[in-house]
Amino acid sequence: MFSFEMELENVCGASAPSKARLSGFVLKNYDEYCKNRKRPAVLVLPGGGYGFVSEREATPVAMEFLAAGISAFVLRYSVAPDVQFPAELVEVYTALRMIREHASEWNIDPEQIIVCGFSAGGHLAASAGVFWNRDWVKELGFSDGSHRPNGMILCYPVITGGKYADRDSFRNLLGDRYSEETVAMNSLETQVSLDTPRCFLWHTRTDSDVPVQNSLLFASALAEQNVPFELHVYPEGEHGLSLANELVCDKNGVLPKVQEWIPAVKSWIYGH
Repeated sequence: MFSFEMELENVCGASAPSKARLSGFVLKNYDEYCKNRKRPAVLVLPGGGYGFVSEREATPVAMEFLAAGISAFVLRYSVAPDVQFPAELVEVYTALRMIREHASEWNIDPEQIIVCGFSAGGHLAASAGVFWNRDWVKELGFSDGSHRPNGMILCYPVITGGKYADRDSFRNLLGDRYSEETVAMNSLETQVSLDTPRCFLWHTRTDSDVPVQNSLLFASALAEQNVPFELHVYPEGEHGLSLANELVCDKNGVLPKVQEWIPAVKSWIYGH
């Protein structure tokens, strides 16, 4: 394995001077046991309500994917008040395009590049999946499809701007562009199409910060469009559990039942 960290500077243009950081953990091939192997890759987008980037949903998550033979990347994207929509999405698309451009060099299957987001990072990951071929995204410089995710992993995601919305996330995302119209546009259960990539979702029934209806609404929209998805709803657990283990949680967040999402998503990635 080799690792790197780099800054994505000013990818949103002079009007939004974003400064995101991309960390990469790339698995090498060896003649002894994995010559010429092409691996999936996951781009991890931590949560934080679009106001900060949670470290408990960053490198610890990437290490889980590495353990399964999946190269992993973490994008610490720009947040409010420094930027507003669509700056964060441009950073994600820039990172996805970079990973795909280096796929051969990094032993990555270019048809298995997946976004994995938590909470507001889940909203960002879902946005990458539903908006990738929109005309306004093409006008931002993404027109050749190299920025398209091949799948979405959404962990207790912020989805809706409606009844079950996490309003603070939408206020941070939209800044002074916050309005009924922009909230509706970013209410992602209304944006699913036939071109949305396959999806793995998980949530807890007792999440009081981002209600489980967010995942249920998105899953229903995927079903309406016949987009393949897998949904897991665990019976209890607070918001922001990440891996739900001792590494990232105190004793109240260590939930073996919720930890089942980790082997489940690895199986989903490999199609088992």
